[in-house]
Amino acid sequence: MSKEKIALISLGCAKNLVNSEQMLCLLDDAEYTLVPDPDGADAVIVNTCGFIDSAKSEAIDNILEMAALKAEGRLKKIIVAGCLSERYRGEVRNELPEVDALIGVGSFADVVDVVRRTLDGETADSFGDINAPVDEVGRYLTTGPGWAYLRIAEGCDNRCAYCAIPDIRGKFRSRPIENVVAEAKALSEAGCRELIVIAQDITRYGTDLYGRRRLADLCREISALDGVEWIRLHYLYPDEFDDELIDEIAANEKIVKYLDIPIQHINTGVLRRMNRRGTGEEIRALFSALRERIPGLVLRTSLITGLPGEGEAEYEELCEFLRQARIERVGVFPFSPEEGTPAASMPDRVETEVAERRAELIMDMQQGIMEDYYASCIGKTLRVLCTGEDGAYLTGRSYADSPDIDGTVYFDGDCLPGDFAQVRITGLMDGELLGEQI
Repeated sequence: MSKEKIALISLGCAKNLVNSEQMLCLLDDAEYTLVPDPDGADAVIVNTCGFIDSAKSEAIDNILEMAALKAEGRLKKIIVAGCLSERYRGEVRNELPEVDALIGVGSFADVVDVVRRTLDGETADSFGDINAPVDEVGRYLTTGPGWAYLRIAEGCDNRCAYCAIPDIRGKFRSRPIENVVAEAKALSEAGCRELIVIAQDITRYGTDLYGRRRLADLCREISALDGVEWIRLHYLYPDEFDDELIDEIAANEKIVKYLDIPIQHINTGVLRRMNRRGTGEEIRALFSALRERIPGLVLRTSLITGLPGEGEAEYEELCEFLRQARIERVGVFPFSPEEGTPAASMPDRVETEVAERRAELIMDMQQGIMEDYYASCIGKTLRVLCTGEDGAYLTGRSYADSPDIDGTVYFDGDCLPGDFAQVRITGLMDGELLGEQI
């Protein structure tokens, strides 16, 4: 194995993490030494997010930290990859001279060549076609134990008015179903019992390759694999649901009854300004149908407050919907005007402080809804995927908990990380579920 040591810092979403895992796999195959700490490494790759201001700030802060290590002679080369590189290649080059090479989102598979040339002192920036078919590359798993992300498509065609992802990640491209199933099989053989199906819009899966939606077909094929016990679905767009998919989710015992459906708002006028398809009434009807046809369903959604044109009436309509729908999991973000997007130049801007306050008020309201949901779990027995331990307790996730964004179940027991346990919920601890293995 090469003595050259490579570290990687992965920022942003789960889809970005998959790209990081692919780069690690390629570097490992090329016999570089992978190290967890950039201090003392020959090169570090910072795989960035460039979606919203907070993500961009986090990426720049990490790059500057690496630049400080480099200035002290404790790191030789800095390579910046991902969305920030793709979106702001000129700015990164001009404003961060400490960066030695850039990798765009169309060039993750070129990481070995970029690293080699950078270590040799060459200029090695690589920006491939962001609309090319998805690279079929192996993975170096960094999640788990017992679970992994399964990316089924890349890019997005939705063109929401506030979002720059189509310009960064390209058009929507599904992976062939046989390739996805083959990767799912490999992951299950590696011990992954939960597969979290991800893409910018998984409900659209297959439309570009096969001329029709094929998410239900894909779920059936994955569920037939030995070893796969949970299939979790992220992110489903409300206008792309059909009866076949709802029936498959309801009937397939391996699909956890947890659906992440980003609606962003409920007021039809705001949805129109967002360039979202569908109306508020259609969203209400969909959520009602899902609750009726999928017993025990837990819903997650994401919302934006303060889009230009959102007045008090529109905001109150959103709050009233949340009070009635009682969605168990909600993430809410104040509007961030992203340069180059239609929403950034819309009139009737809402003051930043108002947008932030509206988001805070929604989260305060959601706290009560979450407390009621947790109270309803006490006395029930839940199947929990053990993820590790914390002090005297084992930790895990129920079907209602997606990693990093939802809750943790703390319990007494004797199972190992990656195993499932039946846990009787006995109470709450610091706002999280507490139980005992039975």
